[in-house]
Amino acid sequence: MPTPRSRRAALAACLLLAPLAGCAGRRPAPAGGADAPPLRVMTFNIRLDLASDGPNAWPNRKDWVPALIRFHGADAVGVQEALHRQLLDLDARLPGWARVGVGRADGREGGEYSAILYRADRLEALASGTFWLSPTPEAPGSKGWDAAIERVATWARFRDRRTGCEHLHLNTHFDHVGETARQESARLIRRRLDSLARGLPVVVTGDLNSNPRSVGYRIFTRDTVAGTRGPLLDAFAVSRDPHYGPTSTWQAFRALEPEQRIDYVLVSPDVAVRSHGILPDSWDGRFPSDHLPVLAALAIPCRR
Repeated sequence: MPTPRSRRAALAACLLLAPLAGCAGRRPAPAGGADAPPLRVMTFNIRLDLASDGPNAWPNRKDWVPALIRFHGADAVGVQEALHRQLLDLDARLPGWARVGVGRADGREGGEYSAILYRADRLEALASGTFWLSPTPEAPGSKGWDAAIERVATWARFRDRRTGCEHLHLNTHFDHVGETARQESARLIRRRLDSLARGLPVVVTGDLNSNPRSVGYRIFTRDTVAGTRGPLLDAFAVSRDPHYGPTSTWQAFRALEPEQRIDYVLVSPDVAVRSHGILPDSWDGRFPSDHLPVLAALAIPCRR
């Protein structure tokens, strides 16, 4: 039987070695970085529910979209153009998933969402919010610059339940008409990322309605914006494994249009991109949306 002296000695040794190996009864800190299981992050413009889409209307696609998400093993999905009733359909078909985000028309359930859906057994949302891409970001329904309609960015700070690592995920959808709005939206998001991330790694997903030659894309990935950390990296360009799939994401339910890569996964430089793909999944020649989803496997480092 251990004596009091031997127990004290063992405790002292444990405290000395704890930073290296952990002690019985205490769990070691979870690992992060390159050895952690990758976080599979998707961006997917699911096309809003319009009866005028005929055979491509949402009732004919509502099973395909969640099936694609499940099959490809996504852990988090930034969706665009999602109406509240579409999100309810996804809730019913993605058991065990949760979401954050509000409708852009009123900050509640009105209009399209740029919601973030996530597996609750993999991620815990620590904080979340939505702001409008306008000169008055906190005003629900506000429209900015030359935008045709109101636009939003939804964000969440997540803790990975498997690694203990935390990161910021921001999801957005830029205007399809206003060039000034797209550029100013990128600048606004860049300026807000630091305060939202609080030093954590960053993942940005979205339909930017901009190809890689555009000014809006360059503001995210190349330009220096005063008071911010460095530019983000395009997961397409920095993936460890070669890119999988086509190099365009827009097909309008018909065929891919060349040089129309407008949907992105962007990351801060501390995030390692293990793989990246644009998924051309179709069912008997029909697509689950008028955009192709983009999927990246990411190694999120821990910040302690």
